[in-house]
Amino acid sequence: PTPPPSAEPTPSPEPPEPAPSPPPSPQPTPSPKPPPPPPPAPTVYQVSELSYSLLGDHSEPEVVTGRSSWIWQRSNVSIAETRYAHGVTVHARSSVTIQLNRPCTRYEAMVGVDDLTMGLGAVRFSVYNGDGARLWRSPVVKGGSPAVPVSVGIAGQSSIRLVVEPEGPLGGVALADWADSRISCA
Repeated sequence: PTPPPSAEPTPSPEPPEPAPSPPPSPQPTPSPKPPPPPPPAPTVYQVSELSYSLLGDHSEPEVVTGRSSWIWQRSNVSIAETRYAHGVTVHARSSVTIQLNRPCTRYEAMVGVDDLTMGLGAVRFSVYNGDGARLWRSPVVKGGSPAVPVSVGIAGQSSIRLVVEPEGPLGGVALADWADSRISCA
């Protein structure tokens, strides 16, 4: 005899539990962008070391020979018994043109009457752009007086002109110094 069919269905086996899924892999975090590098430091040209336009390659600032007065590029410049490592010495009536030949931002110097003048003379210093506009002018500086600082923005200029004018009766005997004279360029 066969057993009678049961009224209850036979339970089907439970489906197997799914295998645990691996934990989600973390999304990579983008690393922060590094800050942009700082702009390069400006290149500084000492006027006492510039080439003359006849000898230079026109890639750096140069003294324009045909448009400049006598200039003495020297070391150990002395103004009011203060020594400066370098500079240029000129006569009391002078004009020195510097062709920049690259983008430059600033001209700086300490100006005064050189101690070789033994305290005599008085002068006034000026910085002009290539178009003849005055960018800076000193007060009258007498022999034996401390140096006067110069700091002139020259961005966008193609050339500058350093001018010294005698002042007073003995102004013409003075030797004038553009001490620590330097041009900062990109």
